[in-house]
Amino acid sequence: MARAANASVYSPELLANKYGSRPVQAAKRTLEILVALGSFALQLLVDQRNGTLDRNKRKRAIKLKGIFTRLGPTFVKLGQGLSTRPDLCPPEYLEELAELQDALPTFADADAFSCIETELGMPIESLFSSISPSPIAAASLGQVYKAQLKYSGQTVAVKVQRPGIEEAIGLDFYLIRGLGFFINKYVDIITTDVIALIDEFARRVYQELNYVQEGQNARKFKKLYADKEDILVPDIYWNYTSGKVLTMEWVNGVKLNQQAAIESQGLKVLDLVTTGIQCSLRQLLEYGYFHADPHPGNLLATPEGKLAFLDFGMMSETPEDARSAIVGHVVHMVNRDYEAMARDYYALDFLSTDVDVSPIVPALRDFFDDALNYTVSELNFKTLVDGLGNVLYQYPFNVPAYYALILRSLTVLEGLALYADPNFKVLAASYPYFAKRLLTDPNPYLRDALIELLFKDGRFRWNRLEDLLIEGRKDRDFSAKDALQPVLRLLLGPDGEELRNLTIKEAVRVTEAIVLGSVADTYNSAPSFIQTLMINGNGNGALAISTADLEATMELRNQVFRIWGLLSSSENFDPALLQPILQVLQQPEGRSLGGRVVGGVTQRLAARLLQQLLRT
Repeated sequence: MARAANASVYSPELLANKYGSRPVQAAKRTLEILVALGSFALQLLVDQRNGTLDRNKRKRAIKLKGIFTRLGPTFVKLGQGLSTRPDLCPPEYLEELAELQDALPTFADADAFSCIETELGMPIESLFSSISPSPIAAASLGQVYKAQLKYSGQTVAVKVQRPGIEEAIGLDFYLIRGLGFFINKYVDIITTDVIALIDEFARRVYQELNYVQEGQNARKFKKLYADKEDILVPDIYWNYTSGKVLTMEWVNGVKLNQQAAIESQGLKVLDLVTTGIQCSLRQLLEYGYFHADPHPGNLLATPEGKLAFLDFGMMSETPEDARSAIVGHVVHMVNRDYEAMARDYYALDFLSTDVDVSPIVPALRDFFDDALNYTVSELNFKTLVDGLGNVLYQYPFNVPAYYALILRSLTVLEGLALYADPNFKVLAASYPYFAKRLLTDPNPYLRDALIELLFKDGRFRWNRLEDLLIEGRKDRDFSAKDALQPVLRLLLGPDGEELRNLTIKEAVRVTEAIVLGSVADTYNSAPSFIQTLMINGNGNGALAISTADLEATMELRNQVFRIWGLLSSSENFDPALLQPILQVLQQPEGRSLGGRVVGGVTQRLAARLLQQLLRT
């Protein structure tokens, strides 16, 4: 820890003081950026006018890669993000920009070895029995060597920070922040605080410059998420780590965008990406601590089929209240509950509580009614993000910085999946997790969201429960034992009177449907001569119910039976899970609830019998 004492911390004030007094240096860098990107844009324009845009794609992609490389680490980060988005860039650009992940120009090996000795305070021969004479990879902020520890023979990866990196990114962020001030002041269409987003990103990049902090991030990440057998997080060797040198366990693997190499080992890219999505959902929504930079160079497929996470420099956290709100928000979106979606923005900290959300509801409906004409399995995450962004621009939203990093993380994962399957949709892969959380999480916000989803206008929506169970069962951690337990606890608790009244009405309907359905089944299975003996010779008449009502009643009964089948056929289903319910029903509140249901059913059946007698 003492080795990291002099690590830099992002401070906009210090950057302003430093570079504000260097106008010539700032102007020179601004001109360099404008000339580089302006010349590239001009070449594209010429290609378009000459009709050679498609023919020159490879040539221009190589040119753009070279521009990003020359402009330095800040623009390398931009290129890394673009290299994972086949929906934004043509294949030629993807292939060239992907080389930015680990094919950056290296700096002198002598400088790297000198840095290792200075930082760790020992000659390199005393630290390692062998070390590669040149780097095996170059990242945006440093380069990596393969070495063997002298004391144990353990194979390790040694990351060494680029010399002068802090000076380079400091000037870029000073200029970018100036652009942010301009946007906040003069560009009315952007309502998000651009300065806050820039500061958040810059703070993360500066944290990446502190390799001891990165080691601590890796340790925390491993503790939280490496309990799953399909996730691998390398160990950190603390005695060989400092603010500018990081030594970690060597991981053999293939980058996720190298589909042919992965499949040659008998592995499937989509299985690995799905593992990544499930792990990311746990990061975002269970512990709130997530990897904010999952580009292909940071995700490896190991020969054993595990997904290895690398590079823990850029991490972020989801506030606790926002985690539940995100789960509820996705479920509300899929079920087109736009009023609830609008209210979610309070919990997400998008809106101040004094802002009226009622004008936002029509805008959400206009976009999502069209987008949700597709099934969940057809929804494209980027389309939803872009559409939601259009809504956000029209109203006084302030998108928190953590949310931008979440969107980046999930869109990158979807981008990786598109390499293997152009039809892959991240929402389809992740929705089972959201459904499971809604069904099983005792969090009050999610419990209320579930009740709001299941009950509407005093009626229970069995189709919504069936849909949630169908999706929730697809999640590997779904537990039938935990499903609906939060609602049951509220139902029989001191604050559940309103819910009890709704439940009693629905229990009466369901019980009646089961009884009448059994009578109808008995009638339909009876011999014809017995059917003629029944009143009016008509089963419906015997029940004093119209054909349409009987069909609705039978559908309700069948739906309830299907839901029970979904629960009872779950892998971890145990009939013993009903014991807590039976125990609760033996308590005074439970007996009262049961008595009210029996009384309601008796009244309904007696009324039907009386109607039939009067008709006869």
